[in-house]
Amino acid sequence: MDIILASASPRRQELLHLIFEDFRCIPADIEEIVPDGMEATCVPEYLACQKALHVSKQYPDALVIGSDTAVICGDEIFGKPVDDADAERMIRALSGKAHYVITGCCIFCNGKSLSFSEKTAVEFYALTDDEIKAYVATGEPKDKAGAYGIQGEGSLLVKGINGDFFNVVGLPVSRLNRELKKFTV
Repeated sequence: MDIILASASPRRQELLHLIFEDFRCIPADIEEIVPDGMEATCVPEYLACQKALHVSKQYPDALVIGSDTAVICGDEIFGKPVDDADAERMIRALSGKAHYVITGCCIFCNGKSLSFSEKTAVEFYALTDDEIKAYVATGEPKDKAGAYGIQGEGSLLVKGINGDFFNVVGLPVSRLNRELKKFTV
């Protein structure tokens, strides 16, 4: 069976290799527009489904996996920063606080679909402005939800986590593996 990851994320590709040896990556070319009034915690699963649906229409005989990750602190949802100033703003908002990383996943296969989201609590140390600027200067925050990479230098900002580490990286592989067993792969 043709297996497609509807993502260009190198981190998701690396993590999906823990489940599948062979798959293709076909990023979903969609505008990430969310319906008004949608709860922040529902956004990643909604966007994951939009991505998987878009790619599955082009490849109806494939197993397609869509995924989206967001960092949520209070009522604010953090996607990828638009620039260094935005990254500094996000890290400053997370400094000294707990937040949630939610990754939504959606699977389309043989006319069936299944979606879920995984939530991991992450707590940051209280950071100085110099620490924030130095981390942003590494360039690591540029393509990451919440402007940090827990698998890299961003790990130095993290006081602790409760939940799936790989979920924070961008793909809850253990849960995804369990959900995939509901399909004949």
